[in-house]
Amino acid sequence: MSGTPVISLFLKDEAETIRFGEDLALALKRGDCLALSGDLGAGKSSLARAFLRAMADDDELDVPSPTFTLVQAYDLRIPVAHFDLYRLGDPAELTELGFDEALQDGICLVEWPEMASDELPADRIALKLEHEGLGRRVTIAAPEKQAARIRRVLAIRDFIDTAGYTNAKRRFLTGDASLRAYEAVYAGDGNRRVLMDWPPLPEGPPVLDGKPYPKVAHIAENAYPFVAVANVLRQEGFAAPEIYQVDYDQGILLLEDLGTDGVLDLQGQPIADRYRASVACLAHLHSLTIPQDIRVTDSHVHHIPDFDRTAMKMEVRLVLDWHLPWKRGRTAASGAERDEYLAIWDRLIDELEASEKSLLLRDFHSPNIIWRDNERGIARVGLIDFQDAMIGPTAYDLASIVQDARVTVPPDLFRQLMDDYLSLRRTEGGFDEARFLKSWAIMSAQRNCKLAGLWVRLMQRDGKPGYMRHMPRTLSYLSVALEHETLAPLRDWCVRAGIVPSES
Repeated sequence: MSGTPVISLFLKDEAETIRFGEDLALALKRGDCLALSGDLGAGKSSLARAFLRAMADDDELDVPSPTFTLVQAYDLRIPVAHFDLYRLGDPAELTELGFDEALQDGICLVEWPEMASDELPADRIALKLEHEGLGRRVTIAAPEKQAARIRRVLAIRDFIDTAGYTNAKRRFLTGDASLRAYEAVYAGDGNRRVLMDWPPLPEGPPVLDGKPYPKVAHIAENAYPFVAVANVLRQEGFAAPEIYQVDYDQGILLLEDLGTDGVLDLQGQPIADRYRASVACLAHLHSLTIPQDIRVTDSHVHHIPDFDRTAMKMEVRLVLDWHLPWKRGRTAASGAERDEYLAIWDRLIDELEASEKSLLLRDFHSPNIIWRDNERGIARVGLIDFQDAMIGPTAYDLASIVQDARVTVPPDLFRQLMDDYLSLRRTEGGFDEARFLKSWAIMSAQRNCKLAGLWVRLMQRDGKPGYMRHMPRTLSYLSVALEHETLAPLRDWCVRAGIVPSES
């Protein structure tokens, strides 16, 4: 392990040892081997127990010592195999204990690793505990990839302490398709808070005009857009989370917890009343004028970007770059196909020129809606994940919710939601319904073309095949959008490309 990055920290007492073990549960991933070494009484068992209980999110989890059984398996969020090699007769026995399989499936937590050091993976995380005064010194040697994750959880711990929540308990909450992750933070006052972990990333390769994909598609790259939009939404009475503390440089935010209820039932199906309330909330948002420039700090003003031609076309290119090659067994779209498809989109985007435009949240669907049953009106609908908000055709967000990317919206509920929205907008006066419906069809097609490529990219590039289960639904939604007469050229192209059946 020589030459690997070293992390050293002092733990003043048992409570800090437990807290550090809990924080490690947020840093380790499937395939990691954590090798715990140290003298008897140095705290290995305490740290291991804290790690396992945090991974299980169960402070009462029974964690027996595997001294005599040598290994204890736990089926947790990430499976963990806890090895105690003190009584290992021969290092080669590690294979018989199922170490390789356990490492492939999850995390291996190894006490007394020196009993089989040559059999352990070279890229293990070596953690040594030593007595120091009345406390303990922790020294960690790990490859840079794993060390970076550990440094990140330590930085977040410092952030939480600085925010005034010293000794708060942290638990994994969720990750998403992006590079953000979320933690639940319990500060002992009975309130749960949510921490958004949004580390800054190096700029990606240029994809158009020398710009990387996030800049072309207007994907937020730091916390300023999230804070700006949250503040504006809250000012207008919407239920966006209050922001308690932000570190813009590190990309760490501590937020109000809006709750855990969503708009789906226990079987994962839409709850009609909650979807209808969400659409009513959206209709109210679209009746407002939202400023495009929002002051976030004394030195920073966030300009909400326009959903411009370049961004729309960059997204619909995902069909060409990912969906068609997947559909055709790696055969790329021809030059003629690409030119025709993009020319069709140029004409469709021209049709949007006169459409109603305002703030669009961009991903207004079930994963990003919190149901708040004790509230009234628009406050019942908790809004999250709006950092990529843009100014563009309002029809986009309606398409997002009535054609929910993650769950099938039945035809009767779809019609009800469309009728609800249109009825609410008609009461305002001056609402051009025919123009809006044309815009809706174009925006629905744009979104579903993007998603049809995105699901493939998540599978092939990012190793996340689970998103492919949404593909049939996405293509079904696309077929609905293509029924509008304005989209006849795109419908014909999609039929010839084999994306949708000819009867659509």
